[in-house]
Amino acid sequence: MTQPITKPGTRPASPLFSSGPCAKRPGWSLDALADANIGQSHRAKGPKAKLQRVIEDSRAILGIPEEYRIGIVPGSDTGAFEMAMWSVLGARPIDILAWESFGQGWVTDVVDHLKIDDVRVLDAEYGALPDLDAVDFARDVVFTWNGTTSGVRVPNANWIPEDRAGLTLCDATSAAFAMELPWSKLDIVTWSWQKVLGGEAQHGMLVLSPRAVERLDSYEPPWPMPKIFRLTKGGKLNEDIFRGSTINTPSMICVEDHLDALDWSRDIGGIDALIGRSNENFGVIDTWISQSGWAAFLADDPALRSTTSVCLKIVDEWFTALSLDEQAAIAKAVAGLLDTEGVAYDIGGYRDAPPGLRIWAGATVEKSDLATLMPWLDWAFETVKAGRTQP
Repeated sequence: MTQPITKPGTRPASPLFSSGPCAKRPGWSLDALADANIGQSHRAKGPKAKLQRVIEDSRAILGIPEEYRIGIVPGSDTGAFEMAMWSVLGARPIDILAWESFGQGWVTDVVDHLKIDDVRVLDAEYGALPDLDAVDFARDVVFTWNGTTSGVRVPNANWIPEDRAGLTLCDATSAAFAMELPWSKLDIVTWSWQKVLGGEAQHGMLVLSPRAVERLDSYEPPWPMPKIFRLTKGGKLNEDIFRGSTINTPSMICVEDHLDALDWSRDIGGIDALIGRSNENFGVIDTWISQSGWAAFLADDPALRSTTSVCLKIVDEWFTALSLDEQAAIAKAVAGLLDTEGVAYDIGGYRDAPPGLRIWAGATVEKSDLATLMPWLDWAFETVKAGRTQP
């Protein structure tokens, strides 16, 4: 009979390891929202200046070229990316890369809803990546930089040529502010506030290269465009969107919160510091995995492992002999036990992924909290295993 190990005596100072919405920056409190422009039109001078500041601070921290447009749009990352697809796709054939749930969602949008004829889907199972050498850049290319639900990211941008004919559309929601994004290789990039910087939901960011603007100015999609998706006005790019005027009404409380996160990012050293914190956090999990007898990364290739949404599989021999339904129940029980103990909230693997755990290691998480969490993972797994194997 397997005996549970001793329960650790110390809990993480923060149990917030969810992959979205993610943890707030260290030291955050409601006081950070005190200067929010509530009760005013978002088109008034003060609120509009703050919206513009979100754009310019994002540009400065991420190193986005001046000639690229940056806009705040509705619907979080999903709204931003669908807005981009609805607006520019259909002018060329398309290659879509899909290796987890969000990429598969973009496949559904393009194939089933936009019904574009010439589409190639390059896909892979959870934990792997499609053949990047097979991508045809004479076509428009749709991909996620970091697979939030699989823990698999593209290793670099070497596979993307500078002289491509098509556009590259990159969903970077769990990569922006945690991984280096090579802007010259990317034509459309989206992310949401609630990922790496721990902001609030509903708002998305949309970045357009000059090549993307040229497409918008010269191409009119054949399908009806919902109002909140319309990036053009009179057949040309609606520049107001990229000067602090949003398509719909934003929450100025959320704007204030995001400005606080951007200020924190700048204060700790900008993008290099943010990437460094994520990498150090990932290193804690990596060290623990190297000594674990029951857990492993879902991504076997170290070059493909996400440093933000870290996805783990259970490789214990007892566990792998169980049915898939039984494995899912065990993984859920492990995550549930940690939740009940107030040690880690919302770290169960994504519902479509292989049974396991998913731990957010982005920049707003403290390295010390992850180090404290690791023994709890061992305790929770061994406790659940003992409960299932004893007579």
